[in-house]
Amino acid sequence: MEFEAARKRTEELREQIAYHSRRYYEEDAPELEDDEFDALTRELRALEGEYPQLITPDSYTQRVQGERSALFSPVKHEVPLESLQDVFSFDELREFDRRVREALPEGEAPVYVVEPKIDGLSVALEYVDGKLLRGATRGDGQTGEDVTANLRTIRSIPDRLTRPVPRLIARGEAYMPRESFARLVAAQEENGEKAFKNPRNAAAGSLRQKDSAVTKGRDLDIFIFNLQLVEGEEVGSHARSLELMKELGLNTIPFYTRVSAIDEVIREVERIGEMRRGFPYDIDGAVVKVDDFAMRERIGSTSKFPKWASAYKYPPEEKQTRLLEVEINVGRTGVLTPTGIFDPVTLAGTTVSRATLHNEDFIREKALGVGDTVVLRKAGDIIPEVVRVACHADGSVPYEMPSHCPSCGSEVFREEGEAALRCDNPECPAQQQRRLIHFASRDAMDIEGMGAAVAEQLIAEGLVSNAYDLYSLDREAVAALERKGEKSADNLMAAIEKSKENDLYRVIFALGIRHIGQKGAKLLAERFGEMDRIMEATPEELAAIDGFGKIMADSVIQFFALPQSRHFVEQLKKAGVNMACRTERTDSRFAGMTFVLTGALPTMTRDEASALIEKFGGKTAGSVSKKTSVVLAGEGGGSKLTKAQELGIRIIDEAEFLTMVE
Repeated sequence: MEFEAARKRTEELREQIAYHSRRYYEEDAPELEDDEFDALTRELRALEGEYPQLITPDSYTQRVQGERSALFSPVKHEVPLESLQDVFSFDELREFDRRVREALPEGEAPVYVVEPKIDGLSVALEYVDGKLLRGATRGDGQTGEDVTANLRTIRSIPDRLTRPVPRLIARGEAYMPRESFARLVAAQEENGEKAFKNPRNAAAGSLRQKDSAVTKGRDLDIFIFNLQLVEGEEVGSHARSLELMKELGLNTIPFYTRVSAIDEVIREVERIGEMRRGFPYDIDGAVVKVDDFAMRERIGSTSKFPKWASAYKYPPEEKQTRLLEVEINVGRTGVLTPTGIFDPVTLAGTTVSRATLHNEDFIREKALGVGDTVVLRKAGDIIPEVVRVACHADGSVPYEMPSHCPSCGSEVFREEGEAALRCDNPECPAQQQRRLIHFASRDAMDIEGMGAAVAEQLIAEGLVSNAYDLYSLDREAVAALERKGEKSADNLMAAIEKSKENDLYRVIFALGIRHIGQKGAKLLAERFGEMDRIMEATPEELAAIDGFGKIMADSVIQFFALPQSRHFVEQLKKAGVNMACRTERTDSRFAGMTFVLTGALPTMTRDEASALIEKFGGKTAGSVSKKTSVVLAGEGGGSKLTKAQELGIRIIDEAEFLTMVE
């Protein structure tokens, strides 16, 4: 390529890469598959290699990607969290080995550690005297985001190490297990929400939540893969650092192998590639690192990558098949979800014959028609998805979504700003079973033994047609059901009876009001105290609730404007279901106050302190502003403490906080 053409192409590539990098790293909503993005970066790297004068300091090839979000306080990484140089062939791995050996003095030969590359969000954990002080995202490698409260919700991250090491910073990969990802996507599809594309973005989106309760419900986990800094311990190699961190109680990477020759490295990379389908988590490659730390120092780093490490990226498995038909499913909230039925094909170790087509925008974007040959892959090696159309069938036209609900025949509609078509008939049969399952679920009315199979049986036998029918269920009829009996019937009836005593917020959540999750239900219950007051609330009263917005307020108004909704509540009342808030609140001494928590508290976690603040009517925020009332500071308060001092905001320690509470 001539120089001028190369210059124009590098500008185009940088613009595309910057856009897709932002979608991936900052918005957790990628539009390209990993291999498509990698192809862009490889092309840019090749052009810059041919014309070095085209390299600029802000090029993707010259810096670590990822920007810090303004939602979280900044954390300056004492030891930069570097990126890794990706390679895509064994020839490139051999070239990496050649460069390493050339950088070492004659007579020295590297020993490599080969380990799986976990696909998640990179974070740094800092411990002082054995206690977790802070957790931060990688960000741009130099500065990340303080997500300590969210990281504390991950059960495998210990609050204390097994012994009080003076100081330790460890780097890990927060990830979402495949089963958790599948459940989350199913729930998002069911609720008509935009589903995450893969476990990596699900993990990133979950960890960067302002509300740590959301993170806690996402079932994240972590693998620690690197020792950034340690005081009070002598560590000379990567393998020894992994052993040390494991001894200290950190959840290190599941396995690693030490090898010397590059052929052994390649065999181990191949072995990991063959195993990866069986892992309960996603990996997108294998990492090869020089083991000896002193040797690493001699090899050095570029401005972006360490020269002593490389990441081999596995190619995604794709298969072609034919779209036979489109099946329309109606969810609990009335969302119509198209599912493609395909000629069966083996993909990532299992037979695939179905995959969601998401919504009509997705179908139109890909011009997808029945009979077309499509390319399938598995998102996270678990969720089948259509990547693109390989070729259109003769006379193919894009599939048209139905104008009427396939279950009840009601006309469907699409709200402004939404991608989903929806049936709003509350008596729609397809929605009844899903609503019944939601009503009885653990976070709603918590009726043990009321799973999907039982719900289907009860509806099929005509014993219930709506959730409130559960409270007039005939015990003998339940006992007579297939695979039931006296004991099962007694247990179910007891669970139904017990659910009458649930707190009001559970009842609100069980109603299945759009956009009202468990937290929104709690806000409603605590603000109004009784169901009747919620039903009569004005849009202005609802929108004034701290933590509520116009969309949530409109959903509540629209729901209770329906006669069917009010009838539903009346039936629950007649059955004896509690309709009053029972949340314990000793008093409202913190009402109107906003607390910001920073640093490590001596005797309690931030979540425990936040629970006390909310119990007494206060609220917590993630950043300091002029609206902040009090900053509760522990050890290592950082930038939040500095900003509070600059703004003259009241600062208290745990002892003073407990005095305020007691």
